[in-house]
Amino acid sequence: MKKMIYEVKQSGIHGKGLFATCKIKKGDIIGHIKYNPADEDGIYVLWIDDKTGIRVDCDLKYINHNTKPNACYCDDLDVVALKNISKGEEITHDYGDDWA
Repeated sequence: MKKMIYEVKQSGIHGKGLFATCKIKKGDIIGHIKYNPADEDGIYVLWIDDKTGIRVDCDLKYINHNTKPNACYCDDLDVVALKNISKGEEITHDYGDDWA
């Protein structure tokens, strides 16, 4: 069984957040997004393009916004560390100007 490298906890940024349970190195894959197609916008919906939305159906949906993120979503829907992340540190992503 693969060790989970993150957990969901209350966040000082907003509601729930995703936190590292161990040191995560720059370039490490934090997780792969599990999803279902979405026809309309919602709190956990990511838009791939103007017509394609996905509803995130896993704990990665709790990644909060930060203009200085330590993780990013890749085209293959992996979440990857942009820099070293310490144990206990919140994992964040830059939502961009349209969503922040």
